[in-house]
Parts: sequence; structure tokens; C-alpha cells
Amino acid sequence: MGDEFRKPNLSGGGDNCVEVAANLPDLVTVRDSKNPSGPALTFSTSEWDTFVDGAKLGMFDF
Repeated sequence: MGDEFRKPNLSGGGDNCVEVAANLPDLVTVRDSKNPSGPALTFSTSEWDTFVDGAKLGMFDF
């Protein structure tokens, strides 16, 4: 895919998180850090920004 995945700084370097790549034009790719060769989800930058904004507002808190 040519993606360069990064883990969030707050993950503590563990394997219980997602990794994000944003180096493709207008796309953000997300994968499970426990399964880096497994499937990945791809979103437009607009979709990703909407998700991140919602997460910051607590829209997905349980």
C-alpha cells in the first residue's frame, strides 16, 4: 500500500491500539496494531476529520 503507519503517542507503545497512515493523497488508512498484515480501513480525509472531531467531543464514549 505504500503507507507509513504511526501509533498514537498516548498508546504507550503497546499493541492494543490502532495505527494510522495519512501519507496518501486525500486518504487516511487505519489498521489494528496486533495484525499489521491484516485488513485496513481507508477513509477520506474529510471522513477522518469528522470522526476525530466527534471523538474529541466524546460522541463515542460509552
